[in-house]
Amino acid sequence: MSQKPVLDIREVPSKSKWLLFSIQHLFAMFGATILVPALVGLSPAVALISSGLGTLAYLVITKGQIPAYLGSSFAFIVPIIAVSEVAGPGGAMVGGFLAGVVYGVIAMLIKVLGHQWILNVLPPVVVGPVIIVIGLGLAGVAVGMAMYENPGAAPNELIYSVKHLSIALITLSITIISAIFFRGIFGIIPILIGIIGGYVSAYFAGLVDFSTVLEAGWIEAPSFIFPFVDYSPMVTLTIIGIMVPIAAVTIAEHIGDQMVISKIVGKNLIEKPGLHRSILGDGVASMIAALVGGPPNTTYGENIGVLAITRVFSVFVVGGAAVLAILFGFVGKIAALIGTIPSPVMGGVSILLFGIIASSGLRTMIDNKVDFNEKRNLIITSVILVIGVGGAFIQLGNLQIAGMALAAIIGIALNLILPGKGKTQTETFEEKENTVA
Repeated sequence: MSQKPVLDIREVPSKSKWLLFSIQHLFAMFGATILVPALVGLSPAVALISSGLGTLAYLVITKGQIPAYLGSSFAFIVPIIAVSEVAGPGGAMVGGFLAGVVYGVIAMLIKVLGHQWILNVLPPVVVGPVIIVIGLGLAGVAVGMAMYENPGAAPNELIYSVKHLSIALITLSITIISAIFFRGIFGIIPILIGIIGGYVSAYFAGLVDFSTVLEAGWIEAPSFIFPFVDYSPMVTLTIIGIMVPIAAVTIAEHIGDQMVISKIVGKNLIEKPGLHRSILGDGVASMIAALVGGPPNTTYGENIGVLAITRVFSVFVVGGAAVLAILFGFVGKIAALIGTIPSPVMGGVSILLFGIIASSGLRTMIDNKVDFNEKRNLIITSVILVIGVGGAFIQLGNLQIAGMALAAIIGIALNLILPGKGKTQTETFEEKENTVA
């Protein structure tokens, strides 16, 4: 990178700028991080705290050499909902913890064997379609929140609302306008701006109730979910089958994020401090989240955007954002205010956000030049999409592998066994990585 950073990775900002830069990072991740727990029935305040704790752990494990913020993972939304229905929130926490353990195992294997093998297992022809499945699999959730007064009700009890749909469309419009026309920091926080604009519209439409905010204290402990206190941890085949395979998807996303950050900061972070350290840090962050009642964490694209635009790479700034997130989580009125956001506002931003997730999967294949004239690529992509979006599942006794997880596993298997790889997409990954060195 020819452009000089404003603050390099290990530079400490001046006191006057430190808080400002950290708030900037916090705002970039705020909207998406609170959206995930709101969709799955967990506490947004706990999600903020767990994201902060996870980010600090990540910075320590990566020796303060990777300026990455970790927030709530969208890939786990459907699995958390599915596990919570059969095993409660505690079951979802167990699943998130086990997914983090998988990260740790993969990190150890990379430390011993190097990282090329995982690029062979998870090439773009597998990763791209699975990311598309993540976005499209959530489409019904977004539309339901946008259209109905009671999106969580049974199908025969749903109540269509023109008012709710109108608020959702207003929220969506504000978010799109922010993303297209705003510049600088405002151009990378369209989700937060959309939520604020939609919230104001919902208030004037009579959909906001401030009573909980008035009743809440300024300093309050959020609704943590602790093992052995709030639930008895139990590992079941259902939890393993639904939650653990998602780690394959998020690890692939993690690798892509590391390559992007490497290009931005002009250092090969996959080599130093090493992919094994960054994957371990990501896994530990998800394990920490599971221990306090938050959704699994992942590196955040919004904060990567902040790095690219501001050229502020300092891990001290990222760490400052993490500390602020933890402090915000203990402010009762902020947590209560988040809880008053009406479902159509969340639905409006989700329409765009989930669509962007699906589109980013398509972009992954385009950027890595996946050739659909090759029958094997066409077959792998087609099978992943139909199995994932169609909701196929395998039931073996108490073990159920469903939807996105099943699609990812079958996609990996097809990629490994089908003949005719030729010049693989993993070689394209490797070429991209070498351009950073």
